[in-house]
Amino acid sequence: MKMSTKDLILCALFAAISCVLSQISIPIGTVPITMQVMAVYLAGVILGEKRGFISQLVYVVLGSIGVPVFAGFSGGIGAVVGPTGGFIIAFPFMTLIVGYVSDKYKKRIPIIISMVVASVFCYILGSVWLALMTKMSFLAAIKVAVLPFILFDIIKIIIVSIVAVSIRNGIKVGGLA
Repeated sequence: MKMSTKDLILCALFAAISCVLSQISIPIGTVPITMQVMAVYLAGVILGEKRGFISQLVYVVLGSIGVPVFAGFSGGIGAVVGPTGGFIIAFPFMTLIVGYVSDKYKKRIPIIISMVVASVFCYILGSVWLALMTKMSFLAAIKVAVLPFILFDIIKIIIVSIVAVSIRNGIKVGGLA
């Protein structure tokens, strides 16, 4: 994929948005409530599959090399291979799911469904990873890392489905996408 300067800027912008939104955090246990997932959804809907994926890959790589971009200003390979690393690793792939659907469909319902599917993917990968890293059962990991977040993720999906679809449509009309 050949990328224009505009594409690179948009990818960098959404990586930066992810860095900022990940710092909005409510610690409630092993896995904090953050706005990181909201940034993932935004990147997928607004940038689409390829640019969204690249933006989130840049975000994960920045954090992996030690830039404190993850929740709580954490960073480093330890954050990625630690107990919550499965959730972080899921972000670029979540953007692929949402971006793919967003590229194909312009209506909110398919995009909302893609965000739900992406969330389930993140929940499964993150919970399996958490269970393996902490030696807890998969069901215990679900109780700790998924159940407390479902309501918050539904709210994020609703907000993004309203805001991001409108932004995306406005950007395309303005010729920026």
